[in-house]
Amino acid sequence: MPKTWQPHQSNQFARQLELGRTYYYVNTHDTKHNPYEDRHTYGEIVFTGHLPFTKNPCTEHGQSAATFCLNFGPIHEAPPRGMRNLDGPAPQVAGPVPPGYSAKLDSAELLALQASVARGSDPHTRPGSGGKPKKRSWF
Repeated sequence: MPKTWQPHQSNQFARQLELGRTYYYVNTHDTKHNPYEDRHTYGEIVFTGHLPFTKNPCTEHGQSAATFCLNFGPIHEAPPRGMRNLDGPAPQVAGPVPPGYSAKLDSAELLALQASVARGSDPHTRPGSGGKPKKRSWF
């Protein structure tokens, strides 16, 4: 059974971890502003070296293992069940659509999209920009 370290076990985690091994932690997301996002996902972290003065295990960017466990714990040896990786694709991208839904763009929609891209690529012709910018003086 995979081991889990709680935040109060941060020093024990720092002593027991293996350098180069991937460990997992749980992220909690706000579903009020992102109603179609998963409430919990997991992230991965790898400890690759030791800090210079304390010799505590750390990540490639200098995050101490004990501090990471305190701030983001619990830390798991295996990916938590029933959660997707934060790096993975979300279950839905644009909103609620029924399973198996597929739509094809017709030629009018494609032409409108191409015109929109063409208009949006020039900053002087974008709607609301008022044409060419005025020359500004320093005084």
